[in-house]
Amino acid sequence: MKSSNRPKIGLALGSGGSKGFAHIGIIKVLEKNNIPIDFIAGTSIGAMVGGFYAAGLGVEKIEEIALGTDWRRMISLVDPHFKHGLVSGEKVKTFIQNHIGGKEFKDCRIPFVAVATDLKTGEIVTLDKGEMAPAIRASISVPLAFKPVELEGRVLVDGGLSSPVPVEVVRNMGADIVIAVNLDKHYSNENWKPGWYDIAYDSLDILRHHLALQNVMGADITINIDAGKTYWYQFINGQDKIQIGEKAAQRILPKLREIISKKKV
Repeated sequence: MKSSNRPKIGLALGSGGSKGFAHIGIIKVLEKNNIPIDFIAGTSIGAMVGGFYAAGLGVEKIEEIALGTDWRRMISLVDPHFKHGLVSGEKVKTFIQNHIGGKEFKDCRIPFVAVATDLKTGEIVTLDKGEMAPAIRASISVPLAFKPVELEGRVLVDGGLSSPVPVEVVRNMGADIVIAVNLDKHYSNENWKPGWYDIAYDSLDILRHHLALQNVMGADITINIDAGKTYWYQFINGQDKIQIGEKAAQRILPKLREIISKKKV
């Protein structure tokens, strides 16, 4: 497919904690089938995976990092039930820097935007300038767990509070076709727990679930991921989640090719 006569394709990678391993599987399938990615916008875990890929890490390397990292040790959240209070997130920032260094947005091989939420105003904040690591760290600042990030006069937390699947963001970057990846389509909580943290986090899950459904209405194609009930800090069964992403991407390939063919310019 020649670049001169094809539509520009953007990925909107959604929030959803450890379910975001599925993003890796989706990118693997798109690469394997020669589907170009021209723009990426990511929220929370989508910002981390999308940012690493946009910065130049190969998808195989990202998979290696995802499966080889001791996530609980890196996050330093042994028990997220207020025993240790809010964590600074500095280890997360260092983790990001260890893999992409001091790379800035302007250095990305694919134009990339990280999405966060301003805690003071409630606004969607698109981060696309300066160093990438602090921006990604801001995007993944899960409320009740990580301290907010103060950046350029704003107090930033997880982008999932305002734009869990940043379809409009990637559309505004110039994408003719937007592929949305929704990790929050399927909400269920049959094993409900009465702890205050669980109640608070489940409430955020419900918020993201409904907001994500609104976000994806503007996408050309949506990949819905069903990885079961998983808390953001439960980075387990990574290979299974990557495979879930691969299978979901395979299912939408015929429709995606049809849309690309119809939108050729």
